[in-house]
Order: sequence, then structure tokens, then C-alpha cells
Amino acid sequence: MDDDAIRVLVTRLARPHSSGGAVIERAAILAEGADFTSIMTWITDHAGEPETIVAAEPRRGLHGAQVGAGAGGGRPRPPARYVLPAGTLA
Repeated sequence: MDDDAIRVLVTRLARPHSSGGAVIERAAILAEGADFTSIMTWITDHAGEPETIVAAEPRRGLHGAQVGAGAGGGRPRPPARYVLPAGTLA
């Protein structure tokens, strides 16, 4: 995909972010069926960064340690969203 086609696609899929920039869901990029690698390269080349998510406090109680233990199995997951700075899609 060329630069203009990727910009149009990202502009269509992105939503406003509280930082003043735009945010795009990784799932939306994958669902689009386009060249995922090229789009991710474009996002990082234009100062896009994975959205930081604050980890929740560990749960307490009898079953607190088991909650979520099976989900993910301790493997790192790819970021769900990417934030582009203000003016990138303008």
C-alpha cells in the first residue's frame, strides 16, 4: 500500500483521543483486511505509539489470585490501540 492509501484508511478508522490526537484500534486494522504490516509501519513512522493502560490492582480474597490466571497465560499481548499525535491525520 502506498502512503496516501494508508493515510486515508487510518483516517477513516481512527477516532478522537483525549490527548488531542487520534486513536486507532488494532482490531479495526486487522478487520480491514489490508496490509497490516505496512499500516503498523506507517503508524510508527508517524510517531504513533501503543496506548498505555494502567494495570489494575491485584484482587484480594480467596479466589483473587485465580481471576484472569487462565486468560493469556502470562504471555504479553500486543497493544489493543495506537495513539497518533495531533495533526498527523490533518
